[in-house]
Parts: sequence; C-alpha cells; structure tokens
Amino acid sequence: MMNEPVSTIMTTRLFTVKPDDKLSVVKDLLHNHRIHHIPVVDGTQLVGIITTGDLFWLGKSFAEYDQVKASEVMTRKIATLEPDDKVGSVAEVFLEHRFHCIPVCQDGNLLGLVTMHDILKYEFNKEYPNEKH
Repeated sequence: MMNEPVSTIMTTRLFTVKPDDKLSVVKDLLHNHRIHHIPVVDGTQLVGIITTGDLFWLGKSFAEYDQVKASEVMTRKIATLEPDDKVGSVAEVFLEHRFHCIPVCQDGNLLGLVTMHDILKYEFNKEYPNEKH
C-alpha cells in the first residue's frame, strides 16, 4: 500500500538558504511561500534545516534577524531518506519521531523534501483517485 519510492511524492521545487544567509532571509522565505522547513545547503550538500518552530523558540525579535546567520540556528543532525526508500518508511519515521519533514538525499546531495502534507495527499489520492483538490 505504501510501497512506492519516496521520490514519487517528494517535493523537488525547494527554497534553500546557505549557512551564511541571515535569518531575515529565512523568515521571508518561510512567510512569503507559506512553508515550514528551509534546508540549509552548501552547494548541493545538505548541512542543516531550519523550521518555523526554530524561529519561534529562538526568542529574538525580527529586528535582530539580520545579526544571526542560518548556521547559528539550523539543526545539524538530520534524519534523511534516499529516493528509493518507501513511502511507508517516511510514515513510520513521522509517527515514531514526530518529525514533520524529512529531506531526501543521495550521497549528501539534497534532492527533495517529504512532509506530512505529502503523505496525507498521497493517501487521499489513493483513496479518492477521482477527487479534485
């Protein structure tokens, strides 16, 4: 039932930042594109991730964001999946660890992200293939 590769449901049109980018850039991307996760990359290598929750718990005013680099806030220890891992693996990780997003990488190179929304959409489309949403 959830045996398709994660590459079939991952989001590949990503907004990313570099480690030296200011937090104001991160905030603007999150807000303007209505997303909750920003991968931090060095070239194509995933080096971290920043979430809306990270900004919330940071406890700084927006005015201070120009003095903070992405590398100072990002989570560095990140669970990742490979493109051939199964959709069921993603669901299991979400349920076990309460993650909301998992980067999909190959050899450290960021290929996409899978979110809880992607899983929900996948299951909805399986159950109701003729529904428009």
